[in-house]
Amino acid sequence: MSVDLKSLVRTIPDYPKKGILFRDITTLIEDPKGFRESIRRIADAHRDGAFTHVAGIEARGFIFGAGVAIELGAGFVPIRKRGKLPGETIGQNYVLEYGVDTIEIHANVLNANHRVLLVDDLIATGGTAIAAISLLRRTGAVADDAAFVIDLPDLGGADKLRAENVNIQALIEFAGH
Repeated sequence: MSVDLKSLVRTIPDYPKKGILFRDITTLIEDPKGFRESIRRIADAHRDGAFTHVAGIEARGFIFGAGVAIELGAGFVPIRKRGKLPGETIGQNYVLEYGVDTIEIHANVLNANHRVLLVDDLIATGGTAIAAISLLRRTGAVADDAAFVIDLPDLGGADKLRAENVNIQALIEFAGH
């Protein structure tokens, strides 16, 4: 029996600011069947990809990415904000609404022998995901696939990733912002 994942995502109006409909995945991961089903669906769609690693974007991407990595028998690569990883790192800047931020991975974790699946909870405008793909590709690894629990197609992030030759999978979509 299939779980209706969309019904498990709570919508919070006017968060974090007026006019935004925040899609909250905490209600999905609090539901054991929904959480398990979301991990299984992402993993099942990528079992034939021969992925050596799954990369998850801080912080909610860690939740889903780690589970997918276990399901695929792959390693897990955390993509974190600048200064959060110990040891040598490489970083990628990306533009925010009011400035620039940086994400990082460990410098020696990936190389040309690796194939990576990027996982996050949600794709909106795509800025962080595009930066993550760029960062992963800079290591020499193949990073041509990304999976998300939620796509907000009206914000165009998935289309921007597709323009970067990334195959996109999202389990559910919500119209609007």
